[in-house]
Amino acid sequence: MEQKKLIASQSANGEIFLPGSKSITNRVLLMAALSNGETLVENYLDSDDTQQMLKALKILKVQYKVVKNKHILIKGCNHNFLNKNANLLLGNAGTAFRPLTAVLAVMGGKYHLKGVKRMHERPIKDLVDALTQIGAKINYTNNLGYPPLNISPGNIQCNKIIKIKGDVSSQFLTALLIAGPLCNQNIKIRIIGKLISKPYINITLKLLSQFGIKYQNDEWKNFILKAPSRFKSPKHIQVEGDASSASYFFAAGAIAGSVEVVNINKSSIQGDLEFLKVIKKMGAKIEYLSNSIKVSKNHGLIGMTIDCKNIPDAAMTLAILALFAKGTTTLTSIASWRVKETDRIHAMKTELEKLGAFVSTSKSSITIIPPEVINNNITVDTYDDHRMAMCFSLVCLSNKNIIINDPKCTNKTYPNFFKDLGGIIA
Repeated sequence: MEQKKLIASQSANGEIFLPGSKSITNRVLLMAALSNGETLVENYLDSDDTQQMLKALKILKVQYKVVKNKHILIKGCNHNFLNKNANLLLGNAGTAFRPLTAVLAVMGGKYHLKGVKRMHERPIKDLVDALTQIGAKINYTNNLGYPPLNISPGNIQCNKIIKIKGDVSSQFLTALLIAGPLCNQNIKIRIIGKLISKPYINITLKLLSQFGIKYQNDEWKNFILKAPSRFKSPKHIQVEGDASSASYFFAAGAIAGSVEVVNINKSSIQGDLEFLKVIKKMGAKIEYLSNSIKVSKNHGLIGMTIDCKNIPDAAMTLAILALFAKGTTTLTSIASWRVKETDRIHAMKTELEKLGAFVSTSKSSITIIPPEVINNNITVDTYDDHRMAMCFSLVCLSNKNIIINDPKCTNKTYPNFFKDLGGIIA
């Protein structure tokens, strides 16, 4: 297995230009493909997950071309993909698999959707159940409630309330919101139970608005769309820097120096910027600039109990910051970690304990007591999970060597991560 050894360091200083957001890129690529006319997507993220979406769109006969290596020009299909019979292999890209499931089920056609082994272990039943309520025909080809899926033409009737659970994955609701306009009927989506990761839904709603789709949001309990509503190209759209990816560099500054992250600012539509409010409370210094954010070490970090319901991805970075904080850190509302690229609660506990930390977990929380001295030259398993690799790289700032197994798993969202990290660590 390939490994990446990061040499012991006590300093992180410099500037990082943040690549585009994966969450925004895949949403925008699909919305542009559904629109009328052409859309120039500027600063899109080129990563494994976004390539999965682009490959799928190409198979569906959506035309696009890369412009100047940073932008992509997409010719929309005006609510109708030309290929009505296709097999789509989508890797482990939830931001491609879930929305495409909903869009193809509503649009109509015969499709087979599958991914890698881990994708087939990630639940999709709640989304499928919601779609079958309105007449979609979706069958499981292996295990009930999990991909792969076969989609057949259905009789879509949206003149009823679509009910969906809100406490498993926000991607299910995002999928319904993107597919909704294709019904060409009035629709009402009702959330059953507690809705997690509201900031990710807010990203979806704000991007839909830029494409001419405006839902009525009734206190996060009901989402209402009036027909006719059609995707209209905004002609060009800028992809923000990825706030989840920024969290690693924000953390590096908070631990060991001062790091300025460019291509993101306080007006970002991404909820993961709430991470900054948390680390400020822990003791970091935050400066908001016109097109960047700078985080610096201040008086040392303090452990605390943190409700992570709005920042499930960036919360993983907090688990590593716990190693550098005085006292105990508890992260709550992280049940969704269980159904991500790996069972992140189990993976995080296992690897933190290798470093000497005392860790306890529940179904939806993790509590971390840092060791007096972090163990040196530890090899960290990454479980084919990009965020495990990026998080644990920060351990080198404890003046300890750290070895990261399978470093290329970061290609999922941040192919140049280790190069960029190396540029700020002395």
